[in-house]
Amino acid sequence: MAGIGIDEVRHVARLARLELSDEELHGLVGELTALLEHVDAIRQLDTSGVPATAHAIPLSNVLRDDVVGPCLERDEVLAAAPAAEEGRIVVPAILREEP
Repeated sequence: MAGIGIDEVRHVARLARLELSDEELHGLVGELTALLEHVDAIRQLDTSGVPATAHAIPLSNVLRDDVVGPCLERDEVLAAAPAAEEGRIVVPAILREEP
């Protein structure tokens, strides 16, 4: 496989809206050439007997039944809160309404 040229790297950088110096462009020529050679080597592998997968190993989601268990009393929770008002925990506002 032929390597990628400086003009192609410059074109891709322009498409990606990247401002690269000449030194960076020349450095990327070698890196992108090596990357494309690696992709080409992978492309040449015989994968005819390999089923398509999204993950290398089978995944299964481990779920448990949703069971109600013991919990704290409301008064106990409110007593431990830094601030409470009208039966609720008071927290600092994180969103502000714009006028």
